[in-house]
Amino acid sequence: MKVQEVKQRFGIIGTQPALDRALYKAVQVAATDISVLVTGESGVGKENIPKIIHHLSHRKHAPLVAVNCGAIPEGTIDSELFGHEKGAFTGAAGARKGYFEEADGGTIFLDEVGELPLGTQVRLLRVLETGEFIKVGSSKAQKIDVRVVGATNVDMLDKIDKGLFREDLFYRLNTVEISLPPLRERKDDIHLLFRKFAQDFSQKYRVPAVRLSEEAVAVLESYRWPGNIRQLRNLVEQLCVVESDREIKSEVLRQYIPEIDRRSVPARRDDVLSHSEFNTEREILYKVLFDMRNDLNNLKQAVSSMTGAGFAQTSAPAESSLPALRSEPANAPEAQRYMNLPEEEGEETLDVDSAVESAEHLSLQDLELETIRRVLERHKGRRKNASAELGISERTLYRKIKQFGLD
Repeated sequence: MKVQEVKQRFGIIGTQPALDRALYKAVQVAATDISVLVTGESGVGKENIPKIIHHLSHRKHAPLVAVNCGAIPEGTIDSELFGHEKGAFTGAAGARKGYFEEADGGTIFLDEVGELPLGTQVRLLRVLETGEFIKVGSSKAQKIDVRVVGATNVDMLDKIDKGLFREDLFYRLNTVEISLPPLRERKDDIHLLFRKFAQDFSQKYRVPAVRLSEEAVAVLESYRWPGNIRQLRNLVEQLCVVESDREIKSEVLRQYIPEIDRRSVPARRDDVLSHSEFNTEREILYKVLFDMRNDLNNLKQAVSSMTGAGFAQTSAPAESSLPALRSEPANAPEAQRYMNLPEEEGEETLDVDSAVESAEHLSLQDLELETIRRVLERHKGRRKNASAELGISERTLYRKIKQFGLD
């Protein structure tokens, strides 16, 4: 089935290439039984992907069971997913099937799969690896034939680094990843979606469809839509019910869009470093510059020992060039404390300043790569010691080694 046919069959609106790519991948994997992880921000329509996969697969006549993992309390989620036996816990008056058993032969969609507690993750991993599960309160394993499609709007690698999600389960779920783009990256689709929703609510509430003036269309497309398609749909419904004038002017539309005057502020993006990741990258940069200064000072010492006391008087040891680092107030900006290193009177600083200036022209990635390489060499490849010196976790260091090809 072609992508355009999928759009027509499932009522999907849009022409953006990233959307077409996601739909194409869904069609391609539908005929198989491999696990799929759907990623994207909240409100982008991730629930459409498991529907497409299920209805285009050989399981289409069996159930498609959708479960919101984030909405089930931790104390009952194992029972909800895998069922329980009579008397398994207080209130278990009889045996009960879980969602996995209900979906036997079909597909189970685990929305917000990143919110699963660690104990439940172990049970899910067993289902994916062996096709077996054990009910709460039972000791007998049951076979099951179910396809798993997960979805998440969180950074799973960050969850893994924090010990909140099992790495082995992530790679089992993420056999194929389908990523949906946010609405702000689909500007040409925004007005199309507005008109589609306007027509839907016109039929639902039996009123004429609302439409936008040219100025209102410009306002609509310039907004960042942090709530994505869900937010746009809710806005259209409000306009349809509340406004008596069917042509919506820009002044009216602005009243329904929150923080419209702040639309130029970038919304959260998946490819932007988190605050903790930014701090790690920044500290590595400071360490590079700090080590460069020390290396150059040590070189001066070595040269001065060979050329005599004349040059030695003009070269300062590494320690003498750093007193201001300790005397700087604790709340001073880190860049100022680390990078504005003092110059002693008469000290030759041309080489140091030139090196720092050259470092500023390098990308952060180049500096980070060089630092990690040098620290690994210093510790003869021992990652535990290297990660301790760099101030990052071993898992983060391992990811950086793979990223930079330092194996």
